Amino acid sequence: MGVFGKLFGGGKKIPKETLETNGEHLPELKLPVDEKFTVNFKRNGGKFIYCENFNEILATLDNIIEENDWQNQPFSTLDTNLQQRFEKENLSFADLKQSKVFFTTCENLIAHDGSILVCSNQIKEKKLSELPLNVIVYATTSQLMESISDALKAIKTKYLKKLPDNITSLKHFQLTEENKNDFLSYGSASKNIYLLLLEDY
Repeated sequence: MGVFGKLFGGGKKIPKETLETNGEHLPELKLPVDEKFTVNFKRNGGKFIYCENFNEILATLDNIIEENDWQNQPFSTLDTNLQQRFEKENLSFADLKQSKVFFTTCENLIAHDGSILVCSNQIKEKKLSELPLNVIVYATTSQLMESISDALKAIKTKYLKKLPDNITSLKHFQLTEENKNDFLSYGSASKNIYLLLLEDY
C-alpha cells in the first residue's frame, strides 16, 4: 500500500455509505477521535497522509512536491525549529512573499469540526489571508483533540506562564460538495491543505 493510501495506521475503515448518508443535520457519528477528525477534515476539503515514522514524512513530502511540480519552489515558514529540522533534509526555505507553499506545525487537530488550531507560535501575527494558498501542516497523533474547548484547555496547561496570541483555526480548505454552500466559510481564506500526521503514541 502506498503512502497516500494509508489511513491512520490501517485502522477500521469507515463505510462509504456512512460518510455519504451522515449529513450535517443527522446525529453526530459516534467515532473515535482519530476517525472523527478524518471524516470532518476530508469533508472540509483537506488532504491528509498518516505516517508511522519520520522517514515516511520525508517520503510523503517528496511525493507532494513531485505531484505539484514544486521541485524548484522553496517553502516558507514562520517556525524556526521546523525550518532547522527540515533544512537538514535538504528542504529549502524562502520569505513568505517568495513562496507558494507555507510549511507549519500546529497546536491541535480538532475532531469535532476537522479544523487545525494554530497560534502565534506558528503564524506570528499574520492573518490567514496573508499566508500562501498552499499549506502543509506537520502534526502528530497526540495533538488530536475532541473539541475546541479541549484544545484551549491544553494550550492553557502547556503555556502556563504566557499564553500565545493570535489563536485561530484553519477550517475551510478546498470547496467540496459538502461545504461549498456553508455560509460560515464566506470571506474566509480557503487553503489547499496537506496534513502530514506522524504517529507518536
